Amino acid sequence: MTGRPVLSVRDLRIAFGARVAVDGLSFEIGPGRSLGIVGESGSGKSATALALLGLHPTATVQGRVTFEGTELLTARPDVLRRVRGAGIAMVFQDPLSALSPFHTVGAQIAEVYRLHTGATRRAARQRAVEVLDQVHIADPVRRAAQYPHQFSGGMRQRALIAMALACGPRLIVADEPTTALDVTVQAQILDLLEEVRATTGTALLLVSHDLGVIAGSCDEVVVMRGGSAVEHGPVERVLGAPQAPYTRQLLAAVPRLDAAPRTAGAPAGAALLRLVDVRRDFPGRRRGQQVRAVDAVTLDVRRGETLGIVGESGTGKSTLARMMVGLLAPSSGTVEFTGPGLPQMVFQDPQSSLNPRRSVGDSVGGGRHRRDRVVDLLTRVGLAAADYDRYPHELSGGMRQRVAIARALAPRPALLVCDEPVSSLDVTTQAQVLALLAEIQREYALTIVFVSHDLAVVRQVADRVAVLRHGTVVELGDVDDVYARPVHPYTRELLAAVPVTDPAQARRRRAARRLAAGAVP
Repeated sequence: MTGRPVLSVRDLRIAFGARVAVDGLSFEIGPGRSLGIVGESGSGKSATALALLGLHPTATVQGRVTFEGTELLTARPDVLRRVRGAGIAMVFQDPLSALSPFHTVGAQIAEVYRLHTGATRRAARQRAVEVLDQVHIADPVRRAAQYPHQFSGGMRQRALIAMALACGPRLIVADEPTTALDVTVQAQILDLLEEVRATTGTALLLVSHDLGVIAGSCDEVVVMRGGSAVEHGPVERVLGAPQAPYTRQLLAAVPRLDAAPRTAGAPAGAALLRLVDVRRDFPGRRRGQQVRAVDAVTLDVRRGETLGIVGESGTGKSTLARMMVGLLAPSSGTVEFTGPGLPQMVFQDPQSSLNPRRSVGDSVGGGRHRRDRVVDLLTRVGLAAADYDRYPHELSGGMRQRVAIARALAPRPALLVCDEPVSSLDVTTQAQVLALLAEIQREYALTIVFVSHDLAVVRQVADRVAVLRHGTVVELGDVDDVYARPVHPYTRELLAAVPVTDPAQARRRRAARRLAAGAVP
């Protein structure tokens, strides 16, 4: 690195009481450069990002964090306030939590600008419109007067980036900025961050658990595990020829679009579930208004197969899944299930689907199964007999999802409908849960419907795939055929936006997206 770095971190140590979250971390970021910090939950990456701005009031933070010559860990509160927003700007993972629901988006951006520059209200409002336009929010004057709930998820994240840009920071810290976004919206946000870096010279620190996100957006990468850096270097070298076994483990766990065809759980047979011309409407905001979430869907789910259902948020995937298991009735059309028992569902968020007041054993058994039967189910999904008496808050995210799977298996269903079951999990935990589903499918002769916005995951688990857009199936076929020769433009758009871990390929994909959008490469 030539010249003075924008940010220098030396021997950073963060402790919460006796627990050490970060231990001996060092890195630098030069002007206009980008560095990624990648690792699983609990690795210390988000703790590092927050410590840079003194946002750990209960932690003990040691070491040196120098921003443009100013030592931040020992800086006075007024110095830190000047650095926050004006020098270093933060883009958080959840824009709904970061934006006030009681103020318009424009007012919130303007307030940040006034706080750091002393500008007039009129000038601040004008600046808010300018930065909303800079992040490609259409009709920025009108949008500035709207509230966060009137923005889509992707637009809210753009608004956070606009707020970060308002004061012309020299460093943007983005903490998991695309985790909750669809693949196409994620690509747009990452492309936007790259555009901001290229046009303004702002440096970027990008925190993520997704190696594909890092590959296409960073010059260097730090791989963290258990609070320490296990590998650090240029992204091409670290991801192309990793030295640390842990980095190789992370790369091996990433689902790939070019993965080998999977072996089906069983030869697919006749239809176990049949949907014919299924529609589902919901009341709109205005009196008498109806919003159609699922529109004229006709498809079969065959015995022994895994059917993947893919699409972005708002395409009707979850509504369709709930109709498959009987949690929602169709507004019209028919859903016919010919198997024994009832279909069971595994939800996206086991934290909210498990009762926090019931033990694991009670949640799985439901008072209908003997303890030995429940313990057997727990061990089958990779948990221990001792977990029977634990509560959801005592378990990791991956363990909670295993409990949810055990609970769904308890009634011995013929059909398991999984609605985004791994979207909130780290890549290695995700791989473990996917392997578990494949194993229990073979053991229990299950038929599975796997709903996801992650096309790489669906490529790994599914025999056939249905692509939903605006509540309608626009493409349906064997997964190999659909992925290799997509017919519908929407399917091609989804596939083109999937992150890849090869930095060179990621750059080529970004250039192709910019050409498709009419931008200069």
